[in-house]
Amino acid sequence: MANLKEVRNRIVSVNSTMQITNAMKMVSAAKLRKAQDSILQLRPYSQKLTAIIQNVSAGLDISENIFARVSEKPSHILVIPISSNRGLAGAFNSNINKKLVEITNQLTHQYPSATISVLPIGKKISEFTRKRKFSVLNTEHLSVNLLELSEKPKVENASILVDFIIDEFKNKKIDAVYLLYNQFKNAAVQYAVVENFLPIIKSQEVTTKRVEYIFEPDRNFIVDTLIPQSLRIQLFKALLDSNASEHGARMTAMHKATDNAKELIRTLKIDYNKARQAAITKEILEIVAGAEALKG
Repeated sequence: MANLKEVRNRIVSVNSTMQITNAMKMVSAAKLRKAQDSILQLRPYSQKLTAIIQNVSAGLDISENIFARVSEKPSHILVIPISSNRGLAGAFNSNINKKLVEITNQLTHQYPSATISVLPIGKKISEFTRKRKFSVLNTEHLSVNLLELSEKPKVENASILVDFIIDEFKNKKIDAVYLLYNQFKNAAVQYAVVENFLPIIKSQEVTTKRVEYIFEPDRNFIVDTLIPQSLRIQLFKALLDSNASEHGARMTAMHKATDNAKELIRTLKIDYNKARQAAITKEILEIVAGAEALKG
């Protein structure tokens, strides 16, 4: 009977876990709908603005566009990985961790003399970088909470961070910046991607199909206003992509966990019924044996 009690307790425990995972799935599904709408509305605008900026930059030299300064031998490279603050999202955070190790090793091999720093956004990637002893950029004087920026992306907070990065780039404290985040495709599929943030690289398509623009009021105003705005939108888009990917990954993971719990409960009930039947059969045999002994 002790075995029956253990199986019964385990059924109750798995059933409680299933209720939790099912509730988390429903919460993530509700949050995903809002996050998905946000990224799908912003993505076309961001892509078009980036294309325009690349086209404008193709017609400017370095003296006119500081954001296009490319160092052949960069001394300081910054990688900005974006993760979530919470787990239980499948391979969402581990994919970022693996990609960060991959890109830093690649950059170290490509530029042996360069210092590779990271600016982690999100609790999970912050813990990973601290555990693996990455060189973390000092952002103590920033008035923005990087953990909050991951969970609740806001344009204002993203702008503060981008302005800080732009100042570091203009002062030549940073020579190149890369974004690392999960790009949202659908609720079940997210890709860990690396995007060039700074300097602004002229793509081959832009170089071959460059459009001539008439600048109003002048080029300097466009460079000083439009390009920083484009960078703010690019980072904000990455944050929204990561946020939508997190909810999609967690919804999928909790859905699978709920299905696994249902299957485990089904198996445990079969084992419970077998053990119960065995216990009943044993009691019947003992009663029959006792009756036969009394007759003898």
